Parts: sequence; structure tokens; C-alpha cells
Amino acid sequence: MAIPTVLRRLPAVLLLLAVAVGAGVLTTRAEFVSQERPVSVGAHEATLRPTFSGHVVINAGPLLPQLRLPADAPLGIGVRLDLGDSDAGDLDKVIARDAVIASQPQGEVERISSVVEGIWWRAVARGVGVTLLVLLAGVVAWRAIGPSRRRELASSVRSPSRSLVVGLSATALLAATGVVLVTAPQPGGSATPPGWSPIREEFPELPAGANLDRLEVSTGSATRSGKSLVEGAVRTYQESQEFYEKLTETAKDVTGLREPESGQTTAMVVTDRHDNIAMDPVVRELGRQVDAKLLIDLGDDTSNGASWEEFSINSLARIFRGYDVVAIAGNHDNGPMVPRLMKQRGFTVPDGEPVDVAGIRFIGQSDPRGSGLTKGYTGDESDNIDAVKQQDAALTKAACDDGKVSVAIVHSNASARKLGRSGCVDLVLSGHLHRQVGPDTVEGENGRSTTSLTTGTTGGAVYAFALGTGLRREAQTTVVTFEDGQPVGLQVVRIQPGGTIEPQDYVPLEPSSRDATRAARG
Repeated sequence: MAIPTVLRRLPAVLLLLAVAVGAGVLTTRAEFVSQERPVSVGAHEATLRPTFSGHVVINAGPLLPQLRLPADAPLGIGVRLDLGDSDAGDLDKVIARDAVIASQPQGEVERISSVVEGIWWRAVARGVGVTLLVLLAGVVAWRAIGPSRRRELASSVRSPSRSLVVGLSATALLAATGVVLVTAPQPGGSATPPGWSPIREEFPELPAGANLDRLEVSTGSATRSGKSLVEGAVRTYQESQEFYEKLTETAKDVTGLREPESGQTTAMVVTDRHDNIAMDPVVRELGRQVDAKLLIDLGDDTSNGASWEEFSINSLARIFRGYDVVAIAGNHDNGPMVPRLMKQRGFTVPDGEPVDVAGIRFIGQSDPRGSGLTKGYTGDESDNIDAVKQQDAALTKAACDDGKVSVAIVHSNASARKLGRSGCVDLVLSGHLHRQVGPDTVEGENGRSTTSLTTGTTGGAVYAFALGTGLRREAQTTVVTFEDGQPVGLQVVRIQPGGTIEPQDYVPLEPSSRDATRAARG
């Protein structure tokens, strides 16, 4: 009579499953909402707390209203971001930075989503573990009690004694208390939830055209006192978005770019972006027209190498997804954060030894100097001159010993002056000066020609800061054409603050350079 036995046990099995799944779900929820993570958002260090509010809530402190917008995530998952301090001491500058970053938010959104997703799956794993433990405990308890004792317990439940009623009631009370403790709101939110209103109702004079229809603002004194700051931020956001969207559209129709011939490949060069991620889609669009599949990054992607500037590297990784990327850090990319993040994002970061990327042999190394926001951008060798000379000598020796290097990448040409005269490489690419120098070709002692080019700032940066509603000065990128792994031509593209894009004449490299390279390689 196996079927009647199974049917008799089915309610107990279903009850155990319900209890186990319920415990797992409650554990998952409690684990998820109890977590917090330090993250960098815009110009701030921030604390991220996942929620089930269905919204992204941004709390910028007591002087500014809170902002929220729908998260559009499954299960009503949302997030609260409590913004902390910034390295910028001026509140207006902080807000301007945030507004410009908000105009190109995709890299930040992907990173925040990745953090929340990681927290979610760890919480789910914890919940599954609790579910399995409850099931195991239930099965063990069922077998340990045995059929005789189970019949006695069933009989007691049908005719419960006073002590049994008290015991069951106490057990139920303890279980209910545990549920309340598990599901209680976690610390970190506001003591009193704020009221919310569409931002256009609170600020009807905001400029038309901004993507603000879904954005809500908290109501209260912070909204009233921070009105002018919010309006300024939104205008900065809109102006930045309009300028760079128009510039990207211009890049789609620019004329004068040399397309590669059969058997040739191209690479895009960026340098001295200084956090101006809005230029990344522009360079990517120019790269699309020349069928580029390689990005060469010459450093100074940030202004100070601070952790909040991770968004700059994240933007490169997202916009140039599908590209091979070879990159070095500049003198303003202080500390280990930038090269470490580059490697985490899949970039090849040369460190003084030859490496092959996309069939091209490179040598390079991150800039040995470190600087703050006020020095290091002029190319003056007096800034840690010994370190620069030592780097030049080491790179020259490594390239000449190898004998097969095609391209050397350094942040400053001062790190490759000896290398450029050695004849041990075909091409030296550098940045740092924020202006173009070259291309210049010299013949080395071994008869092999080397061309050197310093590309101007891709971010349009003045000093070490590039964020704003438009370009602060002429921006540049360079298209490098390769054939059989050797550089055969250069084309600098100038991008003006007025929004025009001007490809310069294509410069073929000296034939003697390519011939000498092939002979050296045998």
C-alpha cells in the first residue's frame, strides 16, 4: 500500500518544504538588505545599500534634496546611494562634475548594477543554504522520532493538554519574533521617509529637453534651499549632453578620414582624457569609420588617480568593448589604482617588457612620476628627472635586446628620447603635453628610422581637468594604420571646442623604417 502511505505523508512533506523555502526566502531578503558596499559615484565616495523599494535613491546630504528614479529591476530591487565626501572642496565644482558624469551615465550604471547583482547572488546562496539545512533537519528529526512517537504526537495534537497548548503558543511566539527581527528594516535609511514629487513640479523653470520625466525629488526644506544648485546642475547636465551628442553625430559624417586598404588594420590613440568620458563615444565613432579594432591609451585618464575616478576607466572598457586595448598610466594617474583597474577590465598594461597585442609588438611602461593637480603637465624633465631617464634607458635596452618591437608607448616623450634615437622601434607614441608635437622621423645608429608623435589631449583638458559642458581646448585623437604588424601611417584628428572635427593629412611612415624592420626580423 505504498500510495496511501505517500498520500499520508504528503501534508508533512509540503509543510516541511514550505517552512524550508520560507526560511530561505526570509534569509535571502535579510541578507540582501543588510549589506552595504563602498563605491565611487561621480565625484564622491559613496555607500551603496540594496533595497526592495523599486527605486534608485540618491542622498547627497542635508544641503541638497534626495533624488530617485525607477530602477526597472526585477522583484522590486532598488538601491540607496549615500554620497560622501569629494576631493573637490568647492560645492559648485562637485555638482558640476556630477552633472557632467550624469550626462554619460552608462559606465556608472553598469558598475552599480554589477555590485548589486553580486550582493543578490551571495544572498541567494545564503538562502539556498538555509533551505537545505532546514530540509535536512526536518528529515533527520522525522527519522529520529520514529513512527511510534509520531503517532503519539499526532494523538496529543488532536486532544492537546494545557502544557502542550502553552508550549505550542510559546514556540509560535518565538517564531513570529524571529520573523519580525529578520524582516525588520535595516539601518541606513531615513528615520521618516520623505515625500516625493516629480522634479518638474518642484522646478517648473527647468530647461526643456532634459531627460527628467521619471526623476523625482524629495519635498522639504532641502529642496527649497538647494533650488539654485539643482537648477544649475540640470543645466550643466543638459548642456553637456547636447554638446557631446551633437559632436558624436558630427563624427558620423566627418570626411577626410583615410580608410585602411586591404591587409591593413587601424588603431585609435587616446591620451590625457582627464575624466572626460563624454569624448569616448566621439572617438569610438571615428574609429568605426576607419574600422579600428585596437585602442592605444597613453595615460592621464584621470585628474588625480583617486578612487572616485574609476568611472573614467570603466567608460573606456564599456565604450570600446570588442577592441583590444593596450594602455599605460600617466603621471596624474597617481598610485596603483589606475593600472590595477585597467588590468581588471582586460586591458594589456605593458610594464617595461615587449608584449604582443593584436599582432603588433609593443613596449611601454606607465609614467614613473606622480603629480597632483598643479604640476606635471608641461613636460618639464625637472619633475623627477632621474626616474624618467632611468625609464628611458631601461626601455631602450629591452627594445634593442628584443629587436622586434614595432611601437613604444609612453606617457611623456621624455621617457623615450634615447629610445627614439636608438633605431630599435618604428614608432614612439606619447601624450602629456596636451598639444601635438610631430610626427618627426629620425634615423637611428642601426639605419632604422623611428617616427615620434605626441598626440594632444583627447579630453580637451586645460591643466589636469577636462570635465565641463564642452571642450576646454582643442582635443585630438590619432589613427595609426598597420600592415603586417608594422605601423605604416598616421592621421591626427583635431576636434575643436566649436564642435568641428578636422582630420589632418595622412602621413605615411618612412619606407626605410618598414624595410629595416622586416630585415631585422629576417
